[in-house]
Amino acid sequence: MLLIHILIVLIVIGVILGLINRYVPMASSIKTILNVVVVIVVVLWLLNVFGLLGAMRGMHVTR
Repeated sequence: MLLIHILIVLIVIGVILGLINRYVPMASSIKTILNVVVVIVVVLWLLNVFGLLGAMRGMHVTR
């Protein structure tokens, strides 16, 4: 995926999230949860796009 496509997707996600935060009436705690979930999903998507998520799948935490 080209870097410009990644930037466009990030800008679109940011604009949509900003519009939702600004114009959709909801409690601030729900907005916070929504923002955290979107950020986590975007970070995981970026890790997957750059190939870092696949490398982490082989790691195991032992006792």
